[in-house]
Amino acid sequence: MASRAQRMPAGLRLLSTIFIVIWLILAAFPFLWTLWGSFKVELDFFSIADWTNAITGKNTENTYGRPFTGAGYYGAWVTNEFWENVINTFIVCFFVVCTSLTIGTLGGYALSRSGFRYVFWLLILALIFRAMPPITLVAGYMLPFFEWNVWGILPTTIIVLVAINQPFTLWMLHSFFQNIPKELDESAKVDGCTQFQAFRHVIIPVMWPGVITTGLFSFLLAYNDFAVTAMLLSESNRTMVPQIAAFLGTTYTEGNVMFAVAAVVSATAPLFVLVMFFQRQIVSGLTAGAVKG
Repeated sequence: MASRAQRMPAGLRLLSTIFIVIWLILAAFPFLWTLWGSFKVELDFFSIADWTNAITGKNTENTYGRPFTGAGYYGAWVTNEFWENVINTFIVCFFVVCTSLTIGTLGGYALSRSGFRYVFWLLILALIFRAMPPITLVAGYMLPFFEWNVWGILPTTIIVLVAINQPFTLWMLHSFFQNIPKELDESAKVDGCTQFQAFRHVIIPVMWPGVITTGLFSFLLAYNDFAVTAMLLSESNRTMVPQIAAFLGTTYTEGNVMFAVAAVVSATAPLFVLVMFFQRQIVSGLTAGAVKG
C-alpha cells in the first residue's frame, strides 16, 4: 500500500486528468473531424459561406436527402478502385518488413557480437545514409530502371525501400542485441548449440519485443512513404499515399476532394488498429534497454 507521501494530491490528480483529456481531444480532433467530413459533400465540408454546414450537412441533405452520405467512399473505393492501391500498399509493406527484419536481425546480431573497431563506423555510415533525403537517393535509380525496363513495378520499389530503410532497421536491432547479455550465447554453446542455434533458440525469443517494435517502425516507414513510391511506381501500381495525392491533384473535378478525404480516413484507420493491437509489444521493445548483463 502506497504511503501518504507517495500519493498524488487530489488537486494535482484532477489537474493531470484535465490536461490528459484536453491533450487527447486536441490530438484526436484532426482525425475525428476528417472522419466526420468524409460523410459530407464537398460544399459542406469545405464551405466558405457558412462553416456550420460542415456540422449540419445542409447541402448533403439537399443532395442525398440525409445529412450523411457514403458517396466519397463509393467514389474512392468503387469508382476509382482504391482497393487496388490498398492491396499494392500491403504487398509493398509485407515484403519490405520481411526483408528488412531478416537482414537487420542477422546483421544486427553479428555486429553486436563482433569485436572489430569498424562496427562503430559502419553504423555511423548507415545512420548518415538513412538521414539523407530519400528523394536524392531515388534520383540515382531512375536511369538504370528505365534502361532495364523495370520502372513502375512493385518489386523495384520494394528493393529501393529496403535499401533506404535497412540502415534504420540495422541500427535499431543492433541496439537491442547489445542489451542482451553475451553470457546467454555462451551458455547455449556450452549446452551444445552452434552459433546460429543459440541465435535462433535463445536470443530471438528474448529479442521478440524488439523485433516487433522494429518491424512496426519499418512497416510505418514503407506505409507512409510518398517520395519513393510516387517516383518509382506507375499509375496502375500506385500505393495509397500517392493515390490520395492524385485525388487532390484533380480538385477541378467536383467530388475528387471528398474521394481524397475518404481515402485518408481509410488509410489512417488501420494504423490506429495496428498500434493498439501491438501496444504491449511496442512498450516492451522500447524498454528493452533496461536489460542488464
